Amino acid sequence: MSSLSTLGLLAGAALPVQAEEPVHYVALGDSFSAGTGTRAKVDDCYRSPHGYPALLADAHGLQLDYQACSSADTEDVHRDQLDALSPATDYVTMTIGGNDLGYAGVITQCALPGWLSNCEGRINDALELLHSQMPQRYDVLFAEIGVRAPAADVVIGTYPHLFSGRNCNLATFFTAAEMRALNGATDQLADVIADRTQAAGFRYVDARPAFQGHAVCDSPEWVNGLSWPIQESYHPNRDGNIGYADIFWPGTSGSTTTRTTTDTGTASTDQTSASRAQQVRAQADAVLAMDLTGSANLRQARSAGVPTGELVRLVAQLRSGDVATVEKALAGLAALNERHAIRAGR
Repeated sequence: MSSLSTLGLLAGAALPVQAEEPVHYVALGDSFSAGTGTRAKVDDCYRSPHGYPALLADAHGLQLDYQACSSADTEDVHRDQLDALSPATDYVTMTIGGNDLGYAGVITQCALPGWLSNCEGRINDALELLHSQMPQRYDVLFAEIGVRAPAADVVIGTYPHLFSGRNCNLATFFTAAEMRALNGATDQLADVIADRTQAAGFRYVDARPAFQGHAVCDSPEWVNGLSWPIQESYHPNRDGNIGYADIFWPGTSGSTTTRTTTDTGTASTDQTSASRAQQVRAQADAVLAMDLTGSANLRQARSAGVPTGELVRLVAQLRSGDVATVEKALAGLAALNERHAIRAGR
């Protein structure tokens, strides 16, 4: 197989000329590379046909070995995915590092009401690990990739900002300050990824510019907010994976194989109402699962100055069968959280 310099991939800005043999492409990484968020789970690792690796392979005729796996961290990639690499490997992509830092746990913690959350502490713990351990973890992983696939064009991607500063989901309680802090942690992770990627002699691509204006609650949204199944939450959707494909290989979205199709049919009023009712019910159930009125959580609320009588009343209303009542209760809980954030100076 000819080298990727012959194919033109190393430039990263232009599509390669047609090769006589298919380019051997290995997609490594975590859920952001496995297509989680596209609502098309194929196996235990997810590996969606709408994930950016599949889009790249389809658009450019690559021979894809799809190794990326939801929940993978650097150790998992080293142990479970690198056997796919060889001297014949031409092209490698990867996002990795978020799970080393406890990505899901940090998001879950920060989504709680402020009087129950240790969002700042969880972010700080992740950042301490980022700066103390992640450079070495990246160096070890990247060195092994280089040994196993010495001729490959290896491209490492960063993660996008998840938040635009607005929380439009009534089942989560992110404050503006928490969203800024989470985006700031993403920036620090991107800096480390860029530094260690370039030190390894690999190519680095940054997802943040392309995703600007497409965060959770933006329009159009390239990242899911709280979703069901819950695994789909806070990951790039199908449009986001098209964006990622363009980030890794500019011009990919010009292919008809990567364009999303829109159902132009109009849903009936009954279908729309049912969908809204189901969404509201799911959000209410998510908040009820936080056990806000459990004895220990009520003590925390009381010590934080939250009016527990109002809290108990609003939580009780979440069990109502009336959609409007449940929506009003969710909005009331969001307002309680905002008042607490103001008092706490957050």
